[in-house]
Amino acid sequence: MQKNSQNFSMQEAMRLANSDAGQQLLAILKQSDGTQLQQAMDQAAAGDFETMRKTLSPLLQSQEVQSLLKELGG
Repeated sequence: MQKNSQNFSMQEAMRLANSDAGQQLLAILKQSDGTQLQQAMDQAAAGDFETMRKTLSPLLQSQEVQSLLKELGG
């Protein structure tokens, strides 16, 4: 299965969200700006993944977040 936004399954999302790295990432994002995170989640739910990426981009710049994303991705 491809790992792009159109083919990313709910099961895969839940596995990532429930992982240690996923939980750490969610905690960081919630601490950073809950409004932006909620907005990004709403955009994702609507299928607007490009806008979601733009919304999250400033939050995803820290070294800690980048490290967690690498852990989740590989």
